[in-house]
Amino acid sequence: MVSEDGPDWREVRRHAVLAHAAAEKQRRQAEQAEAAALVSAFVAEARRRGLSTTRLVARSHDGRARYRTRLRGWYVDQARTRAVDEDGRFHLLTVPRALRARLLGADPQPSPAPLVVGEGGRDGESVPLRILLQRRLGDGDNRL
Repeated sequence: MVSEDGPDWREVRRHAVLAHAAAEKQRRQAEQAEAAALVSAFVAEARRRGLSTTRLVARSHDGRARYRTRLRGWYVDQARTRAVDEDGRFHLLTVPRALRARLLGADPQPSPAPLVVGEGGRDGESVPLRILLQRRLGDGDNRL
């Protein structure tokens, strides 16, 4: 029997923690790959349908300031805080307040798209990415 204080217990626990971290990393990578495929399918379908792009605008974290960006794409939520650019990259369009951004525009960086948008948020509003993208396409059918 392995004692809880001995080096054997610590080694077993260390291996368990490493295995858990590796499994979590693999799960996260699989989710990001699935979300990226959804975003790519959305861009292809939006182009096929001729959905026009728009110049994307970023907002400050507090929502009081708006900043121009160089990005063109499609907003995917009503709040206009999430978008997909023409190159198929997902963007959160909230940035820190900055005088430089006010003068020169903001440069929000792409981020991995989540499979569930808003998951873990304070307001409890979470929507699967697939549903958001289908709504943006105006779809009732499941093309994505």
